[in-house]
Order: sequence, then C-alpha cells, then structure tokens
Amino acid sequence: MDKNTIIGFVLIAIVVFGFSWYSQPSEEEQAAFIEAARQDSINRAEAQAAEMAQAAEKARKLAQEANDSSALFFEARNAPAQDVKLSNGLIDLTLSTRGATVKSARLANFNDQESKPVRLIRNGKNGMTFCFAGKQDNLETGDFTFKTVAKTGKSVTMRLGDEQCGLDISYTLNDDSYLVNVDIQAHNMGKVLLPNSGIATNWYYVAAQQEKGFDFEDRYTALTFKKKGGGVDNLSASGENDETTEDDIDWVAFKNQFFSYVLISQDGFNSGAELSSKTCRKGSGDLKEYHAQLSSSFDVSGRKATKMQMYIGPNDFHLLKAHNSMTFQKDDADLEKLVDLGWPLFRWINRWIILPLFDFLTGFGLNMGIVLLLLTIIVKALVYPTTKKSFLSSARMRVLKPQVDALSAKYPRQEDAMKKQAEMMQLYKEYGVSPMGGCLPMLIQAPIWIALFNFVPNAIELRGQSFLWAKDLSSYDELISWDTDLWLIGDHLSIFCILFSLTNIVNTWISMRQQQNQMSSEQASQMKMMQYMMYIMPLMFFFMFNNYSSGLCYYYFLSGLTSILIMWYLRKTTDDDKLLAKLEAYREAHKNDARKPSGMAARLAALQEQMEQQKKK
Repeated sequence: MDKNTIIGFVLIAIVVFGFSWYSQPSEEEQAAFIEAARQDSINRAEAQAAEMAQAAEKARKLAQEANDSSALFFEARNAPAQDVKLSNGLIDLTLSTRGATVKSARLANFNDQESKPVRLIRNGKNGMTFCFAGKQDNLETGDFTFKTVAKTGKSVTMRLGDEQCGLDISYTLNDDSYLVNVDIQAHNMGKVLLPNSGIATNWYYVAAQQEKGFDFEDRYTALTFKKKGGGVDNLSASGENDETTEDDIDWVAFKNQFFSYVLISQDGFNSGAELSSKTCRKGSGDLKEYHAQLSSSFDVSGRKATKMQMYIGPNDFHLLKAHNSMTFQKDDADLEKLVDLGWPLFRWINRWIILPLFDFLTGFGLNMGIVLLLLTIIVKALVYPTTKKSFLSSARMRVLKPQVDALSAKYPRQEDAMKKQAEMMQLYKEYGVSPMGGCLPMLIQAPIWIALFNFVPNAIELRGQSFLWAKDLSSYDELISWDTDLWLIGDHLSIFCILFSLTNIVNTWISMRQQQNQMSSEQASQMKMMQYMMYIMPLMFFFMFNNYSSGLCYYYFLSGLTSILIMWYLRKTTDDDKLLAKLEAYREAHKNDARKPSGMAARLAALQEQMEQQKKK
C-alpha cells in the first residue's frame, strides 16, 4: 500500500468520526427521545389491554346469552393459582385456589420415619375435582382458578364467578378435631347448569408408605366404605381391585394402616359409585393408588348448600368413635370400624375384652412392652381354668394308657378295629373320661388368640414405641439385617419372631408328648408321621411373621412362654397315682350306670354287630 492510499483512509476516518460527533444529539434531546419511546410502549400496552377487556366482555355477554360456562369463567381458566393455609393445631392444611381443592395435609401430633410430621396428603399425589352437568358444556372445578373471598386461620371460602352467577367452595377446620367441613353452594348457576345437575366427584389419592415394613403395612391398607344404613365393607388389600356399589354409601375412606383420608356426604353418595385400588411397586415410597367416582345431589339455585366432611387423621378406635357424633350420621357413622378388629366374633372379643384391658393398662403410663406383658398374663389367667381342664383331661387319658394298651393287645386284628374302639369308649365312660375334654377348652382359647392377631397390628398406641432392641413395636425389629432381599426372609431377621417360633416348637413338642402318652402304642405308631408334620407349622410361622410387627411377635412369644410355664407347673403338681385312684373311685361309684354302652360306644357296638351279621350272611 502506497503513501497516498494510507493518507486517503486516514482522511476518510477523520471525516466519519467527525460527522458522528457533530451530529450526536444533546442530553436533552436524548431524554426526550427515551420518554417518547416509553410513552409509545405504554400506549400500545393500554390499547392491548383495552382490546383484551373488550374481548373478555364480549365473551361474557356471549356466554350469558349462550349459557356457556367455559366462556363465562374465561378469566378464571388461566389465572395463576395461590396456596391457602389453614391450621387448628392438629391438621396443617394447604389448599390451592386452582380447583379450590386440598393440596396437602400434615398431622402435627404424629411423626413419620424421619421424625417429621406425617404428610397424609401430598402435593401431586392427590386430587379432587367436582364436575357439574352444564347446558352447553360441563363445568369441572379443576379447570378454573377460584378467588379467595373470605379467610380466617381455620376457614376459607373460594369463589368461581360472582354472586350473580358463580360457585362457592368453603373449607372449615373444627376445633380439637380431625374433621374438615366442606360446603359447595351455587349462586344462580341455573343459567349455565342443568336443573338436576348433581355433583360428580372424581377423587384420586396415592397412599404413602408411612411405616418401615412395606409388606406388613400393605396388608392393612385398603379402600373402605360404609353402605347407607348398612355395614362397612372394603376392597381387597392385595393386588388390583375395583367395585361398583349397588347401594348408596355414607362415606369412602382411603385408608392406610394407621391413618385415613375419609370423604363423608350429608345426603349420601348415590349407588353406582366406582371404586378402585391398586398396590404400588415396593420401594416406590407408595402403598396404594386409589380412585373413587362418586355422585351426589346439588341445588343449582343456591338455596341449599351441598355439605360434605373430610376426616384426615389417625385410625385410633376411641378417637374415631368420638368423631362419630361430629359427623352427619352421628353414632351411625361407624368410623371406628376403620380399625380392623377382625370378623364379628373376634371383633366382639377385641371390643369388649381386649380393648378395655389394653386401655386400663395403658392408663398407667407404662412402656408398651410392659403393657403387652401384663396383657398376656391377664389373658392367660382368664383362660387358665380351660387350660387346666384340658391338661387334666389329657392326664386322665394318660393314666388309663395301660388299659388302652391291653385293649389293643386283645384286638390285634384290623377287622376288630370297631370292636376295640367301642370297648375303648366304654372304658372311658366307666372312668368318667371324655376324649374330647382336651379339645373343647382349646377351642375356647383359639378365638382369643386370633382376636389378638387382629388387635395388635391395628393398635396405633404401639406406633413408634420402643422396647428392648425393637425401635418400633408396630413394625418388625431388625437387630440383624443386610442389604440383599432374600427369598422368603427379606433383608432382616426378627429376633422376636425367632423367639416366637422357638416357643412354638417347644409347645408343639409338649402337645405331641401329651398325645403320645394318651394313645395306645399302635395309635402312636400310626400318628408318628402326622406328629412330625406338626413341627412344620412353627417353621412356616417364622417365614410368615418375619415381616410382621415386633409387638405381635413379642406377644406371641410371651403367650408361648407362659403356656410352657403353665404346662410345666400343671405337670409338676399332678400326681398320676392320685389321679388314677380318683378315676377308680369314680368307676366304683358309677359301675351300675356304666354297664350298658351309650353314646359313641353304643353306636360303635351297634355298627360292629351289624357288620358281623353281614359277614355271617
């Protein structure tokens, strides 16, 4: 590049920069330009807002003319949602103005596994939408954002539309209660809704795993409902289940083992309610996925509000029973049946025997392990007379074993089995011994044993209570655990379950010994295989109960241990010679009464005689 070219570029640059500097506006001119641009932006925004307002007003007028709810509440469709918080010291409730529905709920007096308040309702894991049949289209509350028109610390009223045409949904927390009152009231909604619209409630809820053991908690987590004027029923707790009800129902409960989320209707939900539940994947943190589609009455004119209630709280028998009087159905609500105390017979035993004893013992403020120990002792004391009667019946047959062996020697042939059995029955009659005497008392004890199988896992008082190495008596104890989930066992060994199984083996051995001592040698030989099979049951109990609550295994261990001690005491205090002398004295005193066979002995003798006559022919 030559000298003249370089000089030319320099002159051009000087001219460009000089002109830019000379033509630059002053500060006053710059401020005026910015202000003009800002005012122009404001004018455009105001014009756009005016156009939107005109469009909304036009849509409103068209909606009023066409009775179209979607257009009438157009502004509420895309409005931002807000959270509303209510609390009464027991429930911390969060509601959303989007759909005017419950978003989450925490129970202040109950902790989860992380020692934080139990979140019974979780955001994103539940939903409740009310649907109304419209003249042009259906109105679903979940499509709209409501406005908060009244609010206190324990109540809120949210509105869709206005008093000229709208819908109010109110929530009120009761003092010292787990009940939430829900009122749904229309304001001249006859413009957009059909006269007999009714309310279709679509309710969805995922029950969280609140306790340590998934399998055990899942057994007691089930969708439960009460028929109007009838009993309480539930879907199966296992697998995937659904049901369409044939009767009107008072309430539906999405139930966990120790907590429930219940929806109660004042006028009842109509028949044809569609209910379903599905077990969630283990390890997901969830237990059950529930759905309920319910229908109930609704006054579109607004003269009468549709009233519902929600129970969001623990499955405590006495607490639920106290809440009955606060519901629409009063004492007929039967909320306490959310605590599963078993089938009618076992429920009666739990309700009128076990529960009063348990309440009496817990009233002393004792550790729950001590309460279960005392409960075991009291129950064993109550059934001790039948236990003693059963033992003495076995002891009488034991001391008569020489006579029974003599009959076996007298009739060695299989063809004489009925004759031998008839004489054996006659022998027992002469000595006043009943072969069934040891069984009937055990049949009396069995219902109590089964009743406690239902009671202990449902006693919320055991939840979170520790004893010895068990950190929570409502769940399994895991003193020994590992990471791998082994088949039939899982990832732990329950020490209380092992102790229960061991005492069960010892009790089985004692029972087998008693049976052997009262059988003839031939009978004992024939029953040997059956006796060995009896030992399989304690082994099965170990695999069945390893995931059960430590409180239940602890109770069964105590029950088995006390049974062993009672059997030892009775055997120690029973003199076989004195017992045989009493039997001989009875035989002597009733020898004239026992000459002619009767009862089973008579029937066997008649059958034997009939068979012999047929052989002669």
